[in-house]
Amino acid sequence: MKILLVEDNREIRNSIVTVLELEGINVLTAENGLAAQRILANETVTLIVTDLKMPGMDGLSLLKWLQHEGPSTPVVMMSAYGEISDAVEAMKLGAEDYLVKPFDIQEFLIRVKRVIEKHELQERVESGWRKSANGIQWIGESLQMRQIKRLVEKIALTSSTALITGPSGVGKEVIARMIHASSPRSSRLFVAINLAGIPEHLVESELFGYEKGAFTGAYARKIGICELANEGVLLLDEIGDMPFHLQGKLLRVLQERKIQRLGGTQSIPIDVRIIAATNRDLEELVQQHTFREDLFYRLNVIRIEIPPLHERAEDIPVLTGYFIKQFNKQFGKTVKGIRPDALELLQSYNFPGNVRELENLIERAMILAESDVLTSKDLNLPELRVNSLPRKGTLDDVQREAIIEALQRWEGNKTQAAKELGIDRKTLLRKLTDYGVKGI
Repeated sequence: MKILLVEDNREIRNSIVTVLELEGINVLTAENGLAAQRILANETVTLIVTDLKMPGMDGLSLLKWLQHEGPSTPVVMMSAYGEISDAVEAMKLGAEDYLVKPFDIQEFLIRVKRVIEKHELQERVESGWRKSANGIQWIGESLQMRQIKRLVEKIALTSSTALITGPSGVGKEVIARMIHASSPRSSRLFVAINLAGIPEHLVESELFGYEKGAFTGAYARKIGICELANEGVLLLDEIGDMPFHLQGKLLRVLQERKIQRLGGTQSIPIDVRIIAATNRDLEELVQQHTFREDLFYRLNVIRIEIPPLHERAEDIPVLTGYFIKQFNKQFGKTVKGIRPDALELLQSYNFPGNVRELENLIERAMILAESDVLTSKDLNLPELRVNSLPRKGTLDDVQREAIIEALQRWEGNKTQAAKELGIDRKTLLRKLTDYGVKGI
């Protein structure tokens, strides 16, 4: 990992470098935007952390250059000038986060690492999809994904709250981005926050911001992401992990369309479309009294349920072809495709990691490939947990038999059977209904 730090103050620059290097992060430094341009001409970095006000080329000018000419590297902006207009302008120009100096160094590290982790995850998840000049295009031919596409096209024109559910790795954030890209808010910000990746004591300040002096270490006003996403779209990822004591505050935001910063007394109107996503069963969490029922109903206005990859095996060939093209570009290879027997085995695998796992598997195969066609050897098939059932009949036949056998092994315990099959309990119950399985 390599970070480019752009900061004209030598003392601040040296102190940040020391902290990052203690975390094992390689740091390059520049004293202004022009020096950063020269470095980026020869170096590839994971993240750019830049000051806003600098002599020569300042942070906003650097952001504009990155947006139009430079590499598509995520940026965290720093400034001693905590004006809302600066923050909004920086975010509009592509900054991923905004820090007001002086800041707590531990919070700085958390924010920097979160931006890096977000982009690593985003690159993996979004690789199941592609963008063109006309917007985002679908990669998937299954009936389930065609139905989701039609639903996305309908709801994109509204500002209604949406809830996207499905197991990890199926592309929930990508669906949220597609809603944003197809909506009247597409020219505004899309802001995503993973609630499971933030320490519980920081969630409230991240969402709603805080006023100077609100608590120890609050040296300046901080704008929360709800406010930054004003007039745009806010994705609350892993909403099932939201601390219970904050769920009431989110409910009030949804009802009143106003927020209040920590330590503040003023209610601030906001116009933001909220999309929530989770891989957890919110109905079950409501029954366990760990998720508010009224908040669930507020979020569940429009429900988009993305099925796991093994339930739409028809999408595996087209996804595989897409990944091959992508990794040909990345690795400078000329792989033409995959052997039919290897593709058949891929379609027999239950992919607990979903699209993300398929991408990783194809990436490894592309690295190992010794010819212009991927083979079973390239895929390292012995590591795949392929169904032990003989591949006879339709895919539905195979799935039905696998479900029956799993339920018999667990003496009808649907929760344990679902875990063995790599699906959630709700999906299992739906499959039992679809296949007409009773009495187990």
